[in-house]
Parts: sequence; structure tokens; C-alpha cells
Amino acid sequence: MATGEKSVMVVGIDDSEHSFYALQWTLDHFFTPSPAVSPFRLVIVHAKPTPSSAIGLAGPGAADVLPYVDVDLKKIAARVLESAKEICSAKSVNDVAVEAVEGDARNVLCEAVEKHHASILVLGSHGYGAIKRAVLGSVSDYCVHHAHCTVMIVKKPKIKH
Repeated sequence: MATGEKSVMVVGIDDSEHSFYALQWTLDHFFTPSPAVSPFRLVIVHAKPTPSSAIGLAGPGAADVLPYVDVDLKKIAARVLESAKEICSAKSVNDVAVEAVEGDARNVLCEAVEKHHASILVLGSHGYGAIKRAVLGSVSDYCVHHAHCTVMIVKKPKIKH
């Protein structure tokens, strides 16, 4: 890294409150309103599922709905990235790159780390239990083991009654 060049922090987001909480937490703890003061360059990455993965295994006629599913997935990705930009703007963090990349979130995030030469990857924790995590697969668990950088998992505190 050249002198004066900032380290890159990649924040992976989806359309869950957990990932938006992780983004807000990251902005509060690592970014200030003055871009010159922040030690990181922020890159926000959203993994857009492929239309075929979104509908899963389907029977005859599935190909007919793929274009409609793709349109919906693109709308969701645009909404997620717009929300992320609004959160950044509300915190006066305007020097941010956002991108939506089609593919499995695990691969998309690890590839984003490589592409941007990130030193930190930030992910929100969905708080799944062991069984649900084993069935669904954990993006954060995969990234912890495969991303070539530090991985920080931000967990939203549970509200005690």
C-alpha cells in the first residue's frame, strides 16, 4: 500500500436489519464526518442472487418466470444499495463505493475482498442457531474461513425485557 493510501473496508449487506445495523455500527465506530480523518475507504457490497437460485428447483415453465424474478431481484438490489447510501449520508459519510454483484453471497464477498484489496470485511450476524446455520449455511462462517483479511461480525444486541 502506497504512503497515504487508505486501507479498504468492505461491508457486506443484504436486505436484513442485521446487515443495516452492522453498517450503522461500522460508520459510528470507524468513520467520522471528515473523510480525511477516517483511516478506511468504504466499499459496500450487495450479493444479488441469480434468478435460478432464487426460485430453486422448479418444474416445467420455470424458464418463463426467470425474467420476472430477475427484474424483482434487481429492484431489491437497487433498494438495498439506496438504503445503504442514505444511511451513509445521514452519518455524513459520502466517500463510499457501492456495488451489487450477482452470485452466491459467500463467493461475492470473498471476491470483493480480493478485488478491492480489503483489510477488513464487515458482516452482520443473523443470529441463527446451530441447526438453522447448518441447514442454511452461514455466509459469515464461510467468509471467516475463506476471506483473505480480517473478518468482523457485528451482532445486534438483544433487547432484555
